[in-house]
Amino acid sequence: MRNLLRLLAVAAVTLLLAPAMSLAGHHSAATFDTKTEVTLKGTVTEWLWFNPHCFLRFDVKEPSGEVKNWSAETGNPTDMTKRGWARTSLKPGDQVTVTLQPAKNGSPVGRLTTVVLASGQTLK
Repeated sequence: MRNLLRLLAVAAVTLLLAPAMSLAGHHSAATFDTKTEVTLKGTVTEWLWFNPHCFLRFDVKEPSGEVKNWSAETGNPTDMTKRGWARTSLKPGDQVTVTLQPAKNGSPVGRLTTVVLASGQTLK
């Protein structure tokens, strides 16, 4: 009986803590260098308007001539709408200047801070 009570107590604590640990991990910026911002000029390849985060994918031509595809994470559609973004804000072929916090591991991924469109409009 005592073992059953211990097992139930451990199960209850695990169930109560699991969502909190999941949320803390999900909203972490640990993969990004939040003290560094990189600005890149490129061409939009895809604008993904999805929960839990929107993503901007864009090609950047390196000085060597190589084209590197970048992916920048943003907020969720609801928060993005409040900041002036829309599902139609970006489309493939758009020329953009993107400022982001890069991934710590050097991969072409980052957390988006601003996008300047060819028209000069800035989205944050």
